[in-house]
Amino acid sequence: MKTRKMTALVTSALAGLLMCGQASAADLKIGIMVPTTGSEATAGKDMENSIKLAADEINKAGGVLGMNIVTVTGDDGCDPQMATAAASKLVSSDVVGVVGGYCSGATLPTLKIYGDAGTPFVVAAANSTKLIDANPGTSFQINSTGFDQVNSAVSLFQDKGIKKLAIVHQGDGYSEDLAKLTKEKWTTMGHEVVAYEVVNKGEQDQSSLVTKIKSKAPDAVFWTAYYSDGALLIKQLRQAGFRKLIAVGDGSNSPKLLEIAGKAAEGVFCFSNPTAEYLPAAKNYTASYKTNYNQAPDAYGPLAYDGMKLMADAINRAGSIDKAAIVKALKETNAFNGITGAVSFTDKNTLAKSNFVVLVAKGGKWTLNN
Repeated sequence: MKTRKMTALVTSALAGLLMCGQASAADLKIGIMVPTTGSEATAGKDMENSIKLAADEINKAGGVLGMNIVTVTGDDGCDPQMATAAASKLVSSDVVGVVGGYCSGATLPTLKIYGDAGTPFVVAAANSTKLIDANPGTSFQINSTGFDQVNSAVSLFQDKGIKKLAIVHQGDGYSEDLAKLTKEKWTTMGHEVVAYEVVNKGEQDQSSLVTKIKSKAPDAVFWTAYYSDGALLIKQLRQAGFRKLIAVGDGSNSPKLLEIAGKAAEGVFCFSNPTAEYLPAAKNYTASYKTNYNQAPDAYGPLAYDGMKLMADAINRAGSIDKAAIVKALKETNAFNGITGAVSFTDKNTLAKSNFVVLVAKGGKWTLNN
């Protein structure tokens, strides 16, 4: 009797293991690389939520090639070293593809890791022009590049009659690239950059910088880095009596900037990818996001959501989970219909048509500048 019982238990255990093996074989593992800790965690979690929301919708509709998407998140912390570790871990986890990429400086060193592994990477937010030359051919940017943002910025500055510009960055891959490109274009157009400053991330007291900027008497200040420190600079500029134009780059497009800066943010301009409230096609996405997470999506949620949908679409078109086939399908993407607009790529795997808009802070909210 004991022998029969033992045999039955072993048989049951083996059957359970076989069933687990079959279940895992039916899963499609997709990596998510975003900052879930650190100063940019709010934006990163929003992107992660949006990617998971898209994956859930795909699974409910039947999955991809008969498989359910299972996501694995790598926290890049908006830090190059953390990002390198996160990318290596995702690759070793045998993910079929990766969606994410918020901070350009953190995303940059991961491109080679994904490239060496042949892993397709849909970059949802990071848009430094440095990513273009570093791309080994397996990464695809669905946010417009820094070149498009610079065009939006100088166009606004010209429309507002700006002659003398102050530019402030933080020395990272994203903000320094945007600052440098803006300075080059602005001076080439015959205008003046009277201050070109770099500040440390996390610096709370910007009084010496504010004093220096005011002494140069610029017509406008352009902050090219992220929202958490940008909000403090805006607040301290206004407290010191600077009443002229302030503009921020897309890394500062977050309701958190408005919360931190308070009334000081009123009238601040922002160059941004289109956010959910200005996208008619994002209505259902926004409703689902609020239902699932009890809050509205942040600035890069829609692009992250589209990133997962695009990855699934490419795998379906490839008809395979072979990485090279997926990369080929992504390259051949032609007007993929996402909630942020149609996605097609240039020969450098960047978004073919600019998606940038200009926002202005009014009444504690970002509104479309008309």
